[in-house]
Amino acid sequence: MPLSAPPPASGQPYLLSASLDNARHLSSLLRAVHFQDHATCFATANGLRVTVEDAKCIQANAFIQAEIFQEFAVQEESVTFRINLSVLLDCLTIFGTSSLPGSTTALRMCYRGYGYPLMLFLEEGGVVTVCKINTQEPDELLDFDFCSTKVVNKIILQSEGLREAFAELDMTSEVLQITMSPDKPYFRLSTFGNAGSAHLDYPRDSDLMEAFHCNQTQTNRYKISLLKPSTKALALSCKVSIRTDAQGFLSLQYMIRNEDGQICFVEYYCCPDEDITEAEL
Repeated sequence: MPLSAPPPASGQPYLLSASLDNARHLSSLLRAVHFQDHATCFATANGLRVTVEDAKCIQANAFIQAEIFQEFAVQEESVTFRINLSVLLDCLTIFGTSSLPGSTTALRMCYRGYGYPLMLFLEEGGVVTVCKINTQEPDELLDFDFCSTKVVNKIILQSEGLREAFAELDMTSEVLQITMSPDKPYFRLSTFGNAGSAHLDYPRDSDLMEAFHCNQTQTNRYKISLLKPSTKALALSCKVSIRTDAQGFLSLQYMIRNEDGQICFVEYYCCPDEDITEAEL
């Protein structure tokens, strides 16, 4: 059973309180976006979104819907704070990352508001640990404005197809080139590494292709160094949605099913490699 946190000593209610029977459901998703030390957390009645950015070129979002939690309560329209993600993950796995069969770490998470720490109450095997993690003023985040009306091309692929691509292509290449087209080659991934060029094509009727909606031919290049963090989410996922807008911005949305069969999403946004595309025009 999830823990019950004591009421705040000040009598002021918690703005955010949530409980999970299995803290691994949260820690595995957070690890999928852990490529920088700090993250911004947004809590609404719909659930929790954890956002990580790097160099204003890539943004990752982990979405943990309210239904995943045994209890999830937000007292304001939205609650936002910045936190050290490395410390949060260390606390969530304080009992270790590989629990004994049949044992799980229960989590109670509470946040009183601006200037207060995020409090974690973790219990496993009758042992309770309390962690207090300082929160910070949230940074202004990039708005990629990736609404469905601006999407030019979209495909949904079984994740094993993309895992296969990253295993076969030459990752010494600085860029990954993605071609999406209503005509052949339909969906092509290309690298340009030390051993030469490599291409991997997926026909629209491939067994790995779940949906194919391409309106125009687009070829864009993305720095592999920016895409590599998303392979953590790829490893956990069963499907991936790949979308581009008219400017070539890329959205990779990974569908992840946890141990209890519940669905969560991790999304990566990446801007195209402008230097290369402009040089080729």
